[in-house]
Amino acid sequence: MDKIKTALISVSDKKNLNIILKTLSKNNIRIISSGGTFKKIKKLGYKCLEVSKYTGSKEILSGRVKTLHPKIHAGILSIRKKKSHTRDLKKNNFKEIDLVIVNFYPFERILENTKNNNKIIDNIDIGGPAMVRAAAKNYNYVTVITNPEQYKELIEELNLNKGKTTLSFRKKMSESAFAETAYYDGLITNYFNSKSKKLFPQKKIFFGNLFEELRYGENPHQKAAIYSINKKLDINQLNGKPLSYNNYNDIFSALLISKSLPKNIGTVIVKHSNPCGVSINKNKVKSYKLALNCDPISAFGGVVSCNFKIKKNLALEMKKIFLEIIVCNGIENDALKILKNKKNLRIIDSSSLNKINLNLISSNINSYLLQTSDNFSFLKSNFKVVSKIKPSYKTLKNLLFAFNICRFVKSNAIVLANKDTTIGIGSGQSSRLDSCEIAIKKMKKFYKEKEDDEIIAASDAFFPFVDGIEKLIQSGVSAIIQPSGSIRDKEIIKFANRTNTILVFSKTRHFRH
Repeated sequence: MDKIKTALISVSDKKNLNIILKTLSKNNIRIISSGGTFKKIKKLGYKCLEVSKYTGSKEILSGRVKTLHPKIHAGILSIRKKKSHTRDLKKNNFKEIDLVIVNFYPFERILENTKNNNKIIDNIDIGGPAMVRAAAKNYNYVTVITNPEQYKELIEELNLNKGKTTLSFRKKMSESAFAETAYYDGLITNYFNSKSKKLFPQKKIFFGNLFEELRYGENPHQKAAIYSINKKLDINQLNGKPLSYNNYNDIFSALLISKSLPKNIGTVIVKHSNPCGVSINKNKVKSYKLALNCDPISAFGGVVSCNFKIKKNLALEMKKIFLEIIVCNGIENDALKILKNKKNLRIIDSSSLNKINLNLISSNINSYLLQTSDNFSFLKSNFKVVSKIKPSYKTLKNLLFAFNICRFVKSNAIVLANKDTTIGIGSGQSSRLDSCEIAIKKMKKFYKEKEDDEIIAASDAFFPFVDGIEKLIQSGVSAIIQPSGSIRDKEIIKFANRTNTILVFSKTRHFRH
């Protein structure tokens, strides 16, 4: 490429503009600019030609049309080695533009700060993306810069090559530019989809920001990375080694359960993205101990998520066993100091997390499965007591607690509970009867039953045969909650009545595969 002679600069983010202007001036590169960027360049003391004077056309429509001009786009898009292009430029008295430095109206920031539709629409950039796409397409001859973070690399390139750029550098910037315009269009499309309430539009655009490349994926031979829809994750790591793919998976599973519990109440322990202990006891230390006692063996090396601020007395309990990760809704300094003594323990503060993403995505065979999250809020109207014996308020509350946890356990799922605490969990079996047996086995191994204890059970789907609830009742279960829908529902109700068991049906099913 020949030495860069002309640069067009139009930036919304004017950060570090002085740095790049200094280098352009040193290399005698002529600058064209418009609007606020033109004023900023002049204020910084550099020579600059306003776009309207360059094109001979004044800005119109309140600035909506200024760079959308043949003299601008012909200068960017012309193929330097093509004689017909050279003739066209000469005939129209157009000049080549070799460097385009553009970033867009801050649509994403405006979207975060206002719900005013007119203001949001006004911040959809048209001229900027058009110039960027033109420059990126013509990377053989034109350099395009779309982010202030790229200024340093451009400066190094110009200094190293005496005012020129290499083809490899231009290709790299072109790739980045097209990603930028695609991301920008994705934000806009997503906004319009949300306004029209289209969950599944004809064309779906997925976008995100690379947060971190991970050491490996689910297994060491797999590559992995984590992307965020926002500029950053809404969780903050306070201590410990970098997080792995499996760590993130477990954290997200734990948080999904935590956010379904009452505000500032509840301890969740997760292993391999399955809960192995949950309690919503109001006493924070007791809540942790009860969740741990559900399955202390599985909890070893697991993830603990507290839906509340961790204090010193709880930190002292937590340091007694090996945990991979502790997730908290804030943590006091004394507690943080105690837990930081375990240098490899990952401590995650989730207090900035306001909502869980409503869409779940699974990809395979060049396709995507997309669904909304199972964050269905339970109402009394969603449940029906079908047994002759009716549950007390306390029993029904315990049943709903267990049913809520059940929907986060991999299917087939069975959850046994007592006093708002899980005491046995059976998960991920192809047979519901097997899940019952695992939950019962866990309960018998770790739970010390008292004489007046009421053991209840929740299933994530209906029992197709009597054998499942028969097994639960034989183990001491006195109340069961399950979705309706089996052709044998009447047989299940009849068996519950014959055994004096409370039976509640849910109108909704909650599988988690």
